[in-house]
Amino acid sequence: MSDGDYDYLIKFLALGDSGVGKTSFLYQYTDGKFNSKFITTVGIDFREKRVVYKSNSTDGTTVRGQRIHIQLWDTAGQERFRSLTTAFFRDAMGFLLLFDLTNEQSFLNVRNWMSQLQMHAYCENPDIVLCGNKCDLEDQRAVREEEARELAAKYGIPYFETSAANGENVGRAVEVLLDLIMKRMERCVDRSWIPDGTLRSNGHSGSEMVEPPTQDKSKCSC
Repeated sequence: MSDGDYDYLIKFLALGDSGVGKTSFLYQYTDGKFNSKFITTVGIDFREKRVVYKSNSTDGTTVRGQRIHIQLWDTAGQERFRSLTTAFFRDAMGFLLLFDLTNEQSFLNVRNWMSQLQMHAYCENPDIVLCGNKCDLEDQRAVREEEARELAAKYGIPYFETSAANGENVGRAVEVLLDLIMKRMERCVDRSWIPDGTLRSNGHSGSEMVEPPTQDKSKCSC
């Protein structure tokens, strides 16, 4: 696909404590590579990828694929960057919330990140996928899978154990988040909830800009 040849521009935000592997996770998804050298993200960075999303119709047949341009925003986990990163929450349509399976504190802090999302995202129940990263380091595991699944169930969000090192479940986690977003868009008649900057197909050549949300986020009908 050429630069302007897509139906939707979808923005995802990766969140989590510093060192949980957000940058490596996104790099693995977009490039299929892993860099073992840890480089702290300063402020905000992002990566991009083009995919084709195919949904099933009510009769079970596959409809024409939607051409999706995904922007994956990478946020700094340190507290000193929090005011900067939360400013991006409202522009994102979906969230990848990561913690480190070898670091119990990063798991405990998931609740704090969920509170931040409920305050700053485009509505009180945004689409989120929880990822317990570094599942390849089984001998260093500090968080049991049952604990993580129980927390995800409490918030009603999907959970995956992922590895930025070998790619396990990385693509699957993003695919599930994209599926949640696309299904939300399909069932929402009033699309004013969609964050500013999202492009959607207008039935002609090219795309049109969707207006930013105008309603109070507590009234999000999606």
